Amino acid sequence: MATQESRIAVLVGTRKGLFVARGDRERQHWRLEGPHLAGYEIQAAFLDPRDPRRGYAAAHHPVWGIHVYRSEDAGHSWQALAEVPRFGTDDTPEQLRMIWCLAPGPPQRPDTLYAGIEPAGLFVSHDAGGSWQPLPGFNNHPTRRLWSPAKGGLAVHSVQVDPDDPERLYAALSAGGVFRSDDAGGHWVPCNHGVRAPYLPGRAPEAGHCVHRLLVHPAGGGRLYQQSHNGVYVSDDHGAHWEEVTDGLPSDFGYALATDPADRDRLYTVPEQDSQMRATVDARLRVYTSSDAGLHWRPLEQGLPQENVFVTILRDGLDSDPLTPTGLYLGTSSGHLFASNDGGAHWYLMAGFLPGILSVRASLTESAP
Repeated sequence: MATQESRIAVLVGTRKGLFVARGDRERQHWRLEGPHLAGYEIQAAFLDPRDPRRGYAAAHHPVWGIHVYRSEDAGHSWQALAEVPRFGTDDTPEQLRMIWCLAPGPPQRPDTLYAGIEPAGLFVSHDAGGSWQPLPGFNNHPTRRLWSPAKGGLAVHSVQVDPDDPERLYAALSAGGVFRSDDAGGHWVPCNHGVRAPYLPGRAPEAGHCVHRLLVHPAGGGRLYQQSHNGVYVSDDHGAHWEEVTDGLPSDFGYALATDPADRDRLYTVPEQDSQMRATVDARLRVYTSSDAGLHWRPLEQGLPQENVFVTILRDGLDSDPLTPTGLYLGTSSGHLFASNDGGAHWYLMAGFLPGILSVRASLTESAP
C-alpha cells in the first residue's frame, strides 16, 4: 500500500494565469504546472490549510469578468463558482472592481471563507464560496470617511483569523489602516496606534493609514507584523499598539513580508527604493531577515541577482512554508520565481520568464509518491 508523503505546492498567481509548482519535502525538485485559468489575472490563490485538496483563486479578465474559482483536487483542476462577493447584483465597477484577497476561516469552520474587495468591502462565505454575505460592521465603519484609494486602488487585503481565537479577525485596508474584530466580524476597531502616517493630517490619526501588508503570526500570542507605507512594525497585543522596527533596513518602503511559522521572532521583508521608484533598493534583489522581531536586520542575497535589478515584489509576492528549516518563495514583477530551502541563506531560480507575478502561496499537500 502506498504511503502518503507531505509535499509542497506553491500557487503562483500571475497577470496571465495561475501556475502551480509542486516539489518534494527537500524542495530540490520541482514540476511546474499551468497556466490554469489562462489569460486571467490571479490576484490571490491558495490551497486551504484545513483541507489541502480544496483550493481557491480570485480571477480577473477585462472581457470575461471577475470570478472565484475552486479546486477539489489540490489545484490540478479549477471550476468557476456561480457567485462573487459584491455590493449589488450587477457587474458594474461600483459593485465589484477587484477581489484583492481570499482567506480561509478558522479550523472549526471548514467552509468559511473571507474576501476583501474594491470598492472597499469585506465579505464572508459559509458554504465554501457558494454564496457571499457582507460584513456591515466593517463596510459601514464610522471611519470610512477617512479611507481613500492608494496607488493600487482601495484594497481590502491581508484578511486573517487569529490562531488563538476563531472569533478574532484582522483586516488591512489601503488606504484605511488595520482593523480588528473580536466577535467574528460583527464589530471592528481601528488598530493603528504608533504607526507613522506623515501623509495624513494630525499626529495620531485613527484611520486612513496606507498598510501594504499585515501578518498574524501562526504561533499566536498576539504577535502581528505589518509593512506600512512608512516602515515595518510589530505588535504584541493584537494590534492595539505598534512599535516601528525599520532601523537597519535600507528603506522604510516596501510591500512583502513573511514569517517563519516555527519562530515568532523571525521576519523577512524586501525593502524597495521609495514610493516614487517602487523597485528594489540599489538595483539589487535582497531579502532582509531579523531573528529578534526587527531589532536587528541582515540581508540575504546568495543566489539572488545583485546588479541591474529593477523589479517590484508585491504584497503577496513573498511566502514561507511550514517545514524545518522553513522554505521561502519570492515572485517578481518580471516573472521570476525564486526559492530557498534553508530559511533564505541560499536562493535558486525555480522558474523564469513567467508573466508578472501577483501572488505566491505555499502549502503542504498530501499526494502519493
